Amino acid sequence: MCGIAGWVDFTRDMREQASIVRTMVATLANRGPDAESVWTDQRAALGFRRLAIIDLSLGDQPMVARENGRTLATIVYNGEIYNYRAVREQLVARGHRFRTNCDTEVVLRSYLEWGERCVERLNGMFGFAVWDPGKQQLMLARDRLGIKPLYYAALGRGVVFGSEVKALLAHPMVDAVIDLEGMAEVLTYIDTPGHAVYKGLSELPPGHVALVRDGNVHRYAYWSLPAREHTDDFDTTVGTVRELLADSVSAHLMSDVPLCTLLSGGLDSSAIAAFAARAGSERPRTFAVDFEGHAERFQKDHWHEDADAPYAADVARHVGTEHQPVVLRSAEMVDPVVSAAALYSQDLPSPIPDMDRSLYLLLRAVRQHSTVALMGEVADELFGGYQSFRDKSLLDTGNFPWVSMGLKVNPRGRSTGLLDPDLVKKIDLPGYSARRYREAIAEVPVLDGEPTDDALMRRVSFLHLTRWLPLLLARDDRLSMAVGLELRVPYCDHRIVEYAFNIPWAMKTSDGHEKSVLRAAVADLLPNSVLQRRKSPFPITQDPGYGALLREQFDAVVTDPNAPVRPLLDEAACTDLFNQRRPIEATGWGERRNVEMVLQLDAWLRQYRVRLEF
Repeated sequence: MCGIAGWVDFTRDMREQASIVRTMVATLANRGPDAESVWTDQRAALGFRRLAIIDLSLGDQPMVARENGRTLATIVYNGEIYNYRAVREQLVARGHRFRTNCDTEVVLRSYLEWGERCVERLNGMFGFAVWDPGKQQLMLARDRLGIKPLYYAALGRGVVFGSEVKALLAHPMVDAVIDLEGMAEVLTYIDTPGHAVYKGLSELPPGHVALVRDGNVHRYAYWSLPAREHTDDFDTTVGTVRELLADSVSAHLMSDVPLCTLLSGGLDSSAIAAFAARAGSERPRTFAVDFEGHAERFQKDHWHEDADAPYAADVARHVGTEHQPVVLRSAEMVDPVVSAAALYSQDLPSPIPDMDRSLYLLLRAVRQHSTVALMGEVADELFGGYQSFRDKSLLDTGNFPWVSMGLKVNPRGRSTGLLDPDLVKKIDLPGYSARRYREAIAEVPVLDGEPTDDALMRRVSFLHLTRWLPLLLARDDRLSMAVGLELRVPYCDHRIVEYAFNIPWAMKTSDGHEKSVLRAAVADLLPNSVLQRRKSPFPITQDPGYGALLREQFDAVVTDPNAPVRPLLDEAACTDLFNQRRPIEATGWGERRNVEMVLQLDAWLRQYRVRLEF
């Protein structure tokens, strides 16, 4: 896994701009700690940071294809192609010759053979750029689900691009500017395809290609979720899901470096661990996050019915993994160095920073033992695991189900309780998310003759896969890359996604619980305790000491007259909370989330020197 950045300009001699691209790519050092390089020609400068996973000695980039001393194309590529061997065989049969065993060269040669349509043949996660000097064209491409990121910004008659926003912000002609729409995008917790939050920046949407010629950007989709009639019966469906998942996990085990699996003790990650144990030739390693004293002080809440650790241990014993819990302390969770690293990795404030920091600390510990880790993300979106699928009051509100759930808790918007009411009204979070909702449902694929209830659940699934899932994948990518760890997501195999998307809702809940099909597909692989367990989200600490530490940080911000977040705050509400002189509530999602958003915004505004245009 790697980081890429570059600048194409049709009016400049880019051979004189290598230092700027080198500065851009230097911001991605954590994504690629093993090597750095910049390549230039008259109109393009491409930069690269490498984390070596496959063909450790010969996979360096930027990679150039030459013929008779002439450059045909140059690529910078971030990702893994799991079917690259099969594609390579096709290319060899067509006369291509290879000098490496890595997937980068397969992608480059695929472009030379099939042009921009090469992406249709790739099964994997990727974000890449190809400069074609013959066509004077830059091609940007991103995988179907958006596992790997890619951002760009138009600059005059050219573009800059990079794996992360920070690479673009390192360019002297790109400023960190946020307007009302950008702030709404942050606070609503939705991911609008193509929206990069920062004004003037764009994210290449999942399943898209962008072609840049003479300063003009043409963007189009090469893949989208298909609506198909599901004709398989339940047993056939279960068997197909099992076969596809087993094949995907096997493909995701491809690596020339140490590999492991993240194991929460939930159904999704446990299934991945079980298939990995069956497919691998060595005893697999698994890791799980836990909190000091969590078992003793755990209290059931709206989201969490039980603690993860006992279930993860059950799975590890059952499938035979070498299991290691990573136990975190509250002091680590608010360590300024950890907080800054988690924020910097994502380039934006987060409404759930405690989860981000605990995931960051878990991944940092895992990186001491492995370079690649498999995880169970995406199964909930595919098989209906969330409460926002099952609570009928949330399904047809004219807004995203998870946003409606948050508005039930705080009608002004999630995490906004300490922000200036006039500002929150001006941003209009309910109105913004409702507008984005209308845009999203207009994209939902329609299956002729589909019953009304099935069509509704197809819409709910589409919303989760296209507006919720990208938030999770972005978080996973940035936090893992911040520690130089490659995360892989077997459920994101587009074959699984296309099949599961079209399974009728009645079949997905046939046993009266969520994820019936997936549960049946792995029933013989997992302990009964896990098969019967209800969905439980990523754990959070319930340590009262965490609330005391939050109090110290909150007091420091609200008493600092120069704190950049001060103009955004509800001074009366903040003063009232300050005067209460008690620890911040360590449980629940109200006060704690409000305080954490204040701290996040302040740190973000300080670190990024953001200019607010509202």
